Amino acid sequence: MKTITKLALSGLFAAAGITQAHAHVTFVNGSVAEESTSVISLQVPHGCDGKATTEFRVKLPEGFVLAKPQPKPGWELEIIQGDYAKSYDDHGTKVTSGPVEIRWKNGNLADAYYDTFNIQGKVSGIAAGKTLAFPATQLCGTDGKVAWDQVAAEGADPHSLKSPAPVLAVTAKTAGGHDEHAGMDMGGAAASHDAVVKVGDLDVTGAFTKAMLPGQPVGGGYFTVKNNGKADDMLVSVSSPVAGTVELHEMAMQGQVMRMRKLDGGIAIPAGKTVELTPGGLHLMFMKVKEPFKEGGTVPVTLTFEKAGSVDITLPVEAAGPAGHRHN
Repeated sequence: MKTITKLALSGLFAAAGITQAHAHVTFVNGSVAEESTSVISLQVPHGCDGKATTEFRVKLPEGFVLAKPQPKPGWELEIIQGDYAKSYDDHGTKVTSGPVEIRWKNGNLADAYYDTFNIQGKVSGIAAGKTLAFPATQLCGTDGKVAWDQVAAEGADPHSLKSPAPVLAVTAKTAGGHDEHAGMDMGGAAASHDAVVKVGDLDVTGAFTKAMLPGQPVGGGYFTVKNNGKADDMLVSVSSPVAGTVELHEMAMQGQVMRMRKLDGGIAIPAGKTVELTPGGLHLMFMKVKEPFKEGGTVPVTLTFEKAGSVDITLPVEAAGPAGHRHN
């Protein structure tokens, strides 16, 4: 049985770069280690016979599980859930269902440009030397369509197909035992998570962000604010020298639909309460980022509160690993 979750965003983005019209949808990096969690990046090189791509769909193969797509400004995100053929391990918990198809919808990627669509997921139960095919489809308006959905038989050359599905090669673990936590920062910048920054009656703690892929258009920011005073306050704006703009956003369920919305009125910090900005909830959205955030680095931010005033904080950059599994 399948269920659908939708996520709507505002804004526009298209990564510039002209490609030939016959180019296929491909992976930016064509391999991933067995039993590892990675961010895969699909590149869409053109539209449909000159028409802009308005929807991009990707079917996830068995063995690519626990998927989490990256939202894109200017696109709605639809996540189709389904049953797996077998169970998989998620940090000690057996899971038998999850996302099986991702759809970015109602966008506008002109034929003269290309863009990338990113998904985090775990490759599990697939031996090194095997491949995983991700059938993809571009929709362009009401009548344009390009399908990259042909899957080569085992051992056959996918380049012999007219419309080959993008393929990932599964490689062996590295000698160092690369697994889903490899590359995550276990110390260093993480130590600053315990720092307390005070402004008026407010304590700001637990600040962090995540590393970005090259070409990724937006980044997220997270921290906790505790109001020790007797008066309500409001986070009204955020700025950073590393981004063109920083917006306040919220992800929340509306019935059976998950939506993201910009909070033009700010984020309320009630008296005596603690408010958390986390992945999947309230958060910062860094727009027009000048350079991708890199693991081990920091992102300077200025928070402006209605009553407490302004304060500078620093967000350590963690690895782009699974959300919800931070290492402090």
